[in-house]
Amino acid sequence: MTIHATDPVIGPMETNANAYLRYLPTVARGMMGLVFLITGLNGFLNFLPQPKTMPIGAAEFAGALMKAGYMFPLIMATQLIVGVLLLSNRFVPLGLALIAPIVVNIFAFHAFLAPGGIGVAIAVVALEVYLAWTYRESFRPMLAVKPAPPTKWLPPMERGDA
Repeated sequence: MTIHATDPVIGPMETNANAYLRYLPTVARGMMGLVFLITGLNGFLNFLPQPKTMPIGAAEFAGALMKAGYMFPLIMATQLIVGVLLLSNRFVPLGLALIAPIVVNIFAFHAFLAPGGIGVAIAVVALEVYLAWTYRESFRPMLAVKPAPPTKWLPPMERGDA
């Protein structure tokens, strides 16, 4: 049996480029999930080597996060949770929304305090932006200028049921 490019049962045949592009969101989600799973775990287990020297501003900033007592563990726990969410493909838009402020801070930290790691920061920003665009339909209600109030929680008189 010969399959034609417009077979009515199978539909149009995919080109090689399109076949690979459909996996791009999964690959991006997996890469970002791994980055945050590993860095989140490292925040608690310290298995990655620390840089020998760090610019003074970057060291002071990291020290301030540590001295606050709660901030560093909160950031690491958020990274760990988001890594698990992204890798398990569960609540992905929630994970992307939770990690967005941390991604902005990673970029700002490397742009202003420790420019040596700006490449990784740019890659993480690119993954975040790409995935946010991929899941944009999930964010549409959250970004509405004047959202309609949810009607199922209104009293029957206001809903128009009575």
